[in-house]
Amino acid sequence: MNKISRRNFNSITVKGIGGAAILSATPFACALGANQDKKSLGIALVGLGSYSTYQLAPALQDTQHCHLAGIVTGTPEKEKIWADKYNISSKNIYNYKNFDEISNNPDIDAIYVVLPNSMHAEFCIRAAKAGKHVICEKPMAVSVEECDAIINACKEAGVKLGMGYRLQSEPYTQQVKRFVKEKTFGDINFVSADAAYRSGGNPDQWRLNKALSGGGALMNMGVYAIQSAIYGTGENPISVSAQEFSTRPEYFKETDETITAQFEFPSGAIGNISTSHNFNANAMYVSGTSGWFRLNPANNYGPLSGETSKGDVLKFPHESQQKLQMDDFAKHVLFDEPNIAPGEMGKRDMMIVEAIYESIAKGGQKIALDFEPEFGFGG
Repeated sequence: MNKISRRNFNSITVKGIGGAAILSATPFACALGANQDKKSLGIALVGLGSYSTYQLAPALQDTQHCHLAGIVTGTPEKEKIWADKYNISSKNIYNYKNFDEISNNPDIDAIYVVLPNSMHAEFCIRAAKAGKHVICEKPMAVSVEECDAIINACKEAGVKLGMGYRLQSEPYTQQVKRFVKEKTFGDINFVSADAAYRSGGNPDQWRLNKALSGGGALMNMGVYAIQSAIYGTGENPISVSAQEFSTRPEYFKETDETITAQFEFPSGAIGNISTSHNFNANAMYVSGTSGWFRLNPANNYGPLSGETSKGDVLKFPHESQQKLQMDDFAKHVLFDEPNIAPGEMGKRDMMIVEAIYESIAKGGQKIALDFEPEFGFGG
């Protein structure tokens, strides 16, 4: 059984994206520095695609502890549109060439990288070098090597790093974690998690381009299924085996269409996940020794819904998940509250993704996983 172990993943050398030159740069002071009395974190969005346009920017109009302070775009015509809509000063608008000048802008405390996956590492590292806190949209990068580079760059610069894991901040997911921690339904022995949608339309979209996406359904929706399996058991997996299915090779020419995987956990619990760009699925189910609970839907933008074997219907007031997520990160920076989605979580998930791809390449062979204590969070 092949093994991704704690003895070798932390010794990965940083390659590409400037390599050691980036990590040997002189650390910048923490982004807030002399502004520790700030009541609201100024966030700049890097990449103004659909997620920034329809989710993050609107959410930043309702956040309590952070606000939209700037934008970074490679499309000049978007500059005026966003400036007019959100009253953004011209001095807070950047492009990808002058991005590094953001280091001199006290209005911007944090950078949210919302670019295609292959660009995450470059701009997270550049943001850290600029002395700005970093939020990285999922998946963290396209390899564990790049995750290490991001984490190390943020540590070198003395800035905070958070993942754009919106579900970690929403109440249904937090209730699931409470069920598991408090053993409301006994010891967990099985979890299933499905996260998928049917992709159609433009065959030239970046998610179908492996050079930009790093992978297909697994790198996109699969991260949600992996996370559900982990917080549904409260444990990190110790092994995974996986399978890939392709029914539309003419459309999914470079990226994976459908993947299923099976996990083993330290307690003896087992898990199944499925993810796809070719069918719709959005649910998680957890079985314990004294009952079960489930969420359906479990991973869309909400509202979510859930029920239990005790007859309870889970209902929480709906709020923007992105709003809750960004406020949680801002509270971590401003008030030293816990970082509920740290960079190590993103790295752990990428380790699992790489293990799944390795298992598929080896005909479904079981791949062992071994995590350092820093990966001890079960969620």
